Amino acid sequence: MLRKQELRSAETRRDILSAAGALFAKRGFDAVTMREIAGKAGCSHTTIYIHFKDKEALLHALSMPSLQELKQRMESILLHHDLSPEERLKGISREFIHFCLQNRTMYTIFFEAKSVRVDEERPALPINQLRNGLFRLLQQALQDCLDRQRGDLLLTSARIFFFTIHGIVGTYTYSEETPEALMDRLSSTFDEAVDVLLLGFRQQTVLRQQTIQGGTIL
Repeated sequence: MLRKQELRSAETRRDILSAAGALFAKRGFDAVTMREIAGKAGCSHTTIYIHFKDKEALLHALSMPSLQELKQRMESILLHHDLSPEERLKGISREFIHFCLQNRTMYTIFFEAKSVRVDEERPALPINQLRNGLFRLLQQALQDCLDRQRGDLLLTSARIFFFTIHGIVGTYTYSEETPEALMDRLSSTFDEAVDVLLLGFRQQTVLRQQTIQGGTIL
């Protein structure tokens, strides 16, 4: 059995994480100080550093478990090779959107606090390694649909796709509908958005090939 001191320590850690999550969601990651978090958690400024060395450690403790679970669910969908590439892309897109809607109060913290470029290959922070891993899963699913080799064109298409998904989430950040109600009402619209984007990307490829061929002829 856990001793009273261990139980008290675990409870203090939970209180700190709860306080940090509430303050980050309300005021943003950069605006909040460790002293403010300690005050809201009901512990001393010294005690908070026993559990977390800085705000980045709090960010990781708050975000990493949920983001890792999302990554596993997306990877599971991509392993369903009985589905078409388009169905896999729609599946991981819906999974991503649903996750963000379920975590609306922490959405910006999960994806924006201390973030880096999505194409950065070796980010320093583990959370950015995980975030960019999520982006690469979407990029891989998109590549399977478009049969494109990795390069600037694929990266640009993946960024456009990623921006679109985040735009969808942002539209419903303050909606009073539950995530389940939103997904039930709008899933067909989300799927159609994927179809439209794929159509545009494929047409872009055709136009680029025609331009290249035309330049060669000249």
